Amino acid sequence: MSAHQRTAIITGASSGIGLTVAKTFVREGINVILNGRTEDKLVEAASQINQPDRVTTVVADITLPETADKITSGAVEHFGQIDILVNNAGTFRSKPFTAYSIEELDTFLSYLRGTFVLTQAIVGQMQKQGHGGSIVNIGTTFASSGVYELPSSAPITAKGGIMALTKNLSVELAPDNIRINAVAPGIVLTPILGKLSDEQVMTYNNMQPLGHCGKPQDIADAVLYLANSTWTTGAIIPVDGGVN
Repeated sequence: MSAHQRTAIITGASSGIGLTVAKTFVREGINVILNGRTEDKLVEAASQINQPDRVTTVVADITLPETADKITSGAVEHFGQIDILVNNAGTFRSKPFTAYSIEELDTFLSYLRGTFVLTQAIVGQMQKQGHGGSIVNIGTTFASSGVYELPSSAPITAKGGIMALTKNLSVELAPDNIRINAVAPGIVLTPILGKLSDEQVMTYNNMQPLGHCGKPQDIADAVLYLANSTWTTGAIIPVDGGVN
C-alpha cells in the first residue's frame, strides 16, 4: 500500500519519542492515532502536528485491559484499517534495586502487560485485513547492557520483556507478513527523565561513545525505517550513541 493510505497507532504519543514519531509519520503521509492517558496533552500534541485530517486521538490508559479494544476500534472507525503499531508507552524511575517497592514494580510490569494485550488486538485486526503490517516496539539498550550511572532494574525488566516479545512474535507472525521489530534507545533527553541538572546532562553525555545523549528524532528515524521495511523482522536496532 502507498504511504498515504497507511494508518499508524502510537502509544505514549503526547510528548517525547511518541510525539516525534507521530510528526515524522505525518510528514511521510501516514495517518496517525495518538494514544495517551491525558486528554489535554493529546489535544496539544495533535495541535502541534496541525493536520486534523491525518490525526486523531484516543484517550486511554494502556495499562487497562479494556484499552486494547478501545484503541483498535477507534482506529478502524476513523481510518478504516491499521497498518502500523508503535508500542512506545512506558514509565521510568531510576533508583537502587533494593529501593523499588512491589507497587512500583507492578506499575512497570503493567506497561508490559498492556503492550502485550494491545498487540494481540492489533495483530487480530491485521490478520483480518489480510495484507500484513508492521509493529515497532520501543525497548532499551540497557536490557542487554547495564548502566551504573542510572540504576533502573525495575523499568528495564519490563522493557526487556517487550524485547523478548519482539523476537518471539517475529517468527510466529512471519507467515502473516506482520513484521515485528524493536528500537533499543540509549539515554534520550525526553520529559520521562524529569528535570535534569546541567551536571546530570554532562554525566549522561560523557557516558556515550559519540559524546552526547540522543534526541527523540534519532529514535523516530529508526522507527520510520522499520515501519517502512518489508523484509526486516525480528530486528532489535540499538540507537544508543555506541553504548552497545
